[in-house]
Amino acid sequence: MRSADHRRSWLTSKRLRAHGFIFALCLWSVYVWNLSTPGLRDRSGNLKGTDFLHFYVLGSIALAHRGPDLYNMNAQAALAVARVPQSAGIRYLPLYPPQVSIFLAPWARLPYAWAFAAWSVFSTLIYALCCYALWLACSNLQRSDLRQTRWTVLALAAGFPAFFHLIAWGQTSALALACFTLAFFSLCGKREFLAGVALGLLVFKPQLGLAAAIVFTSIGCWRLILGAALSSAAELAIGWFYYGAGPLRDWCRLMLRARDVAPLLEPRPYHTHCLLTFWTMLVPQATLALGLYIISALAVLALTLAVWRTRPGLPLALRYSSLLVTTVLIAPHLTVYDLIILAPAFILLADWLIANPFKPEVRRLGVLLYLAYALPLIGPWAQWTHVQLSVLAMFAIVCMLWQVARATLPNQTALAEKRT
Repeated sequence: MRSADHRRSWLTSKRLRAHGFIFALCLWSVYVWNLSTPGLRDRSGNLKGTDFLHFYVLGSIALAHRGPDLYNMNAQAALAVARVPQSAGIRYLPLYPPQVSIFLAPWARLPYAWAFAAWSVFSTLIYALCCYALWLACSNLQRSDLRQTRWTVLALAAGFPAFFHLIAWGQTSALALACFTLAFFSLCGKREFLAGVALGLLVFKPQLGLAAAIVFTSIGCWRLILGAALSSAAELAIGWFYYGAGPLRDWCRLMLRARDVAPLLEPRPYHTHCLLTFWTMLVPQATLALGLYIISALAVLALTLAVWRTRPGLPLALRYSSLLVTTVLIAPHLTVYDLIILAPAFILLADWLIANPFKPEVRRLGVLLYLAYALPLIGPWAQWTHVQLSVLAMFAIVCMLWQVARATLPNQTALAEKRT
């Protein structure tokens, strides 16, 4: 009995709080030390903000109304050097739709260092607000003890490796997190159309909308699909009205041949955490790797569809968490900073675990969540092992949620029979 209790309790709130604090202290102290150099190059010789340079250039293009340059790498490299001389030699593959540059234009009005600092604050605020809203909703709706673990939640949120990479790379994934968070709250309020509007805004990162499009179409959530289609079209129309049709056509052509430019898109595949690069790193034969990706992606989608078809027997928190993890797994391209969209899944599933301490799946799911949270820290090891362990942990989470959904089906059937 004592050993069983010990096995159940090694992931205690106190221990998780300590781990989150250690992760946060190590990651952010190294980050501050790396940036504490004069000029715009850090101690590793990289430009501070890394990917933010690309967004700074896109905003500059929008300010100058230079639509033809949105998908011209040479023109963007020249503009980057003109605005940030220390960026010489840095080139980015332009993949974002035209309207993104318009959104980024206000930051391009500032000097680069100030723009990057403002963008970091902006991303941090979005992340903090999303986490706080989800934590508050869990505490109020589920009546669990999650409110009493506020410091644990805070420590883990600060030490989340995906959050660290989001800020370090200067990326846009906080906006995707906001879309998924708004969609969750809309579904909580049974406002499917508004949930679709929120998910449709993900057109700026279309790979993150793939799972939601397949799942909600398959289960017939047509109001949600309509909202997503309208908001996606409206967002793309902003770029059309501002630049004309040319840049939007260029973006569509680029999306159609995205597979051809994949080597430029993923120069360091060990920083990615999805099924496609999992198989690409593991299997040297490209066609076989693609086939294994398709098979495994279909398997994950089938499991998630089974989870959603148990509604309303399974809480929305579990169904939505399954969707988020599946979004990560089946995305054709997903870098470590995009894992920020899993923050709602961690909070929602942690709340469910606390509220259901005696369910047999609790201990195993808790361990899997911990692994999915922490394993991105050792993602670069995959360049030697050729196995991205975080992907295996996330796949196991989807399987575990499917098992929980299956366990609810007999209860649903018995309840229906009793009512009749």
